[in-house]
Amino acid sequence: MEKRSYIGIGLLGLGVVGSGVAKVLWKRADMFAEQLGLPLSLRKVLVRHPAKHRELEVEPRLLTTRFDDVLADPTVDIVIEVMGGESPAKDYIQQSLVRGKHVVTANKEVIAKHGPGLLALAREHCRELRYEASVGGGIPLIAPFQQDLAANRISAIHAIINGTTNYILTRMANEGMDFSAALRQAQELGYAEANPANDIEGTDAAYKLAILATLAFRSQVRPQDVFQEGISRLGARDFRYARELGYTIKLLAISKEKNGAVEARVHPVFIPSDSLLAQVGGVYNAVQVEGDLVGKVIFYGRGAGAEPTSSAIMADVLAISRNICCAGLAPAWLRSDRNKAIIPVADIETRFYLRMNVADSPGVLAQIARILGENQISISSVIQKENDRQAQTAEIVIMTHPARESAMQKALKEAAALEVVREIANFIRVEG
Repeated sequence: MEKRSYIGIGLLGLGVVGSGVAKVLWKRADMFAEQLGLPLSLRKVLVRHPAKHRELEVEPRLLTTRFDDVLADPTVDIVIEVMGGESPAKDYIQQSLVRGKHVVTANKEVIAKHGPGLLALAREHCRELRYEASVGGGIPLIAPFQQDLAANRISAIHAIINGTTNYILTRMANEGMDFSAALRQAQELGYAEANPANDIEGTDAAYKLAILATLAFRSQVRPQDVFQEGISRLGARDFRYARELGYTIKLLAISKEKNGAVEARVHPVFIPSDSLLAQVGGVYNAVQVEGDLVGKVIFYGRGAGAEPTSSAIMADVLAISRNICCAGLAPAWLRSDRNKAIIPVADIETRFYLRMNVADSPGVLAQIARILGENQISISSVIQKENDRQAQTAEIVIMTHPARESAMQKALKEAAALEVVREIANFIRVEG
């Protein structure tokens, strides 16, 4: 076997994350060479506009607008994909594996939608596909599921895995801001995109949960299997009442295995204020995992940004490089024992918080309680919060005992049809 003088890197994308990766490659070149016994060498960088001014200076000879230049370069051993989006990233990953190149990606959408197929392709061609940066930024998550937690039967995941929404909810909780004001602040600070739909509607978190659930339960969970509900309907009053009741509101990604089937959902929840996840503020992420041997463990840290994401990407690059150096291969393949059934959200049981505007008159609560009772929903507590004498309405908050989602949805429709119910202002699930 010909002795190597370096390990060649092809970088697809030179945006915020791509530039961060290039900086780390160059600034820590000596450290990486010492760890591996030979250097990492950036051979090609795929960009859209080579002449574009960049803060990071890259030698023009490294830049190309043609993916084929990266693919055909025999000196490129590892392709790092940080372009984002499903297309053409998925095709580039496929072609790289087929042409005998290892791949590291931060692409949550591609892995969530096509991970098992791409991992099978990597296995077929005896190459590695690693994706630690696809969930949780710099928080080590993928490797622990594949290695450190492999002996466990995982029963549940509860995760805060979108920094944008967590920042917005933290501002609403701590400062009494309404949703639109908190969103504007997040956009001004660069935590939210100009079009924040993927974050605030739960799509980003759903992609990430699909990846984690697939690993945890050894069965493919697709993004379309994940129930998702966003945070835009939350109001300042909900946070005030949550605090009075001993809760905090978070956008949680939740997945559990029950009787051989998997539930997966992303939506706002009330969680106890003294729980560990309730303490996760700002743009930070946290993932709580429950295993039969390890019990509950929490992974916590910054979930986004160039530096944390670069940390995860380079961890994968170094892992592959070590295997190349010792002529070994330890691919992070997904092995699922079977495709487990997905539990519909309608069949999930949880507690509920209801906020309603009703007529300020006798007998109103009795009518609402009758509908809940007929749907096998037991009331835990009822609080009358505010009266509007001019409109002759009152606001009531109801907390329930655990009930089936389908029963609650039916009861909400029936309650909304009551003449005494002016508005069902909000409806939030309760965990823990």
